[in-house]
Amino acid sequence: MISISETGNEDRPDNKPSRKKPMFPVCEGLRNYLKKHGRDTTLPITYQELFQFTYSVPLKDKNGNDTLWEKPLYDMREWEYIRDGLIKTYAILKTEGDIRFAGHLDVARIDYCTFGNSNPFRIRIINKYNDNYDHYYIKIADASRIYGLELEHILSPNRIIFLTSQNTLVEEHIPGIPGDVFITQMLNSPETNKIRLAKEFVKFNERCFIRLLGDMRSYNFVVNITPDIEDYQYRIRCIDFDQQSYEGRKNLYLPQFFKDNFPFVDVSMKCLNKESIDQYQTEERTMMALRLASSRYRIKDLLDIMAKDNISTPEKIKQLAIQLAEHHNSSAFLKCESAGDLVKLNLKFMLRKNLKLIPKLQSRGKEK
Repeated sequence: MISISETGNEDRPDNKPSRKKPMFPVCEGLRNYLKKHGRDTTLPITYQELFQFTYSVPLKDKNGNDTLWEKPLYDMREWEYIRDGLIKTYAILKTEGDIRFAGHLDVARIDYCTFGNSNPFRIRIINKYNDNYDHYYIKIADASRIYGLELEHILSPNRIIFLTSQNTLVEEHIPGIPGDVFITQMLNSPETNKIRLAKEFVKFNERCFIRLLGDMRSYNFVVNITPDIEDYQYRIRCIDFDQQSYEGRKNLYLPQFFKDNFPFVDVSMKCLNKESIDQYQTEERTMMALRLASSRYRIKDLLDIMAKDNISTPEKIKQLAIQLAEHHNSSAFLKCESAGDLVKLNLKFMLRKNLKLIPKLQSRGKEK
């Protein structure tokens, strides 16, 4: 078990995420899995069609700063087709294709991001009656990202809505305050309950490592705040799944080791003692074990496909296997031949004690 007080130096050359991760195609096994679970459908517009814009202009925030997003502009002869396709895609994502409400919806804006691996399009859909708006994203269907989304849906406390169609991936918008914005604007606010925030960061750190989701720097997750009795509860949610079990360095799967996240680590160290941290880590493992048990057939199908798929490089797989073997003090990791094998074995090692307790918890519930 890694102490939250351990931190790393992200400036070290071997402790940085890859600057450009390759896209991995969706294999036949994964495609069949997506069809079986309602994740694959025919979409009215593709990523490549959105990419055919004429030119783009930088998108600035309200203070005039560059957002790293651009506003693409399209030929008017193509715009009606694109607009209609985006509204219908939103209907498929939100109402399973019920287009009765499409008449009062419109595309308010399309944004294109040149930063990062996935180069997504962010679509803003607006209700013409009341100006309320919503967002969703269209990206290239990268297999490692799809595995990350599915593992989040199954093992985390959060449900994820996404769809695929050939080489296109459509994702719902995950609302929340970006982690880096929360640090600068809200972390030291008098209203922030730092103990509860620290508790959630410990749990978030644990979730990421157990399922080997990497690169959770502060701008790759959001913080949700829910009013509760006399105070607030916090939930940290991943919003970027590109680095699902791709990297070779173990510390890249632990948010505590990124310098961007040090303010969260600092709060955790100041507000929690070792006993409390151990308690919250155990709580999170127990909840993940319960989710795994309730979806055991679905996750077995996913991990069996993932174990045969290519979503990393042999060098990175070997490096991660060696470091996980050292961490768990087990040579079993050295026999893993794929990123999927490593995820499966890491889940087994980290949750097996909790999985053994589930039959007792279930029988206790029946007695009551």
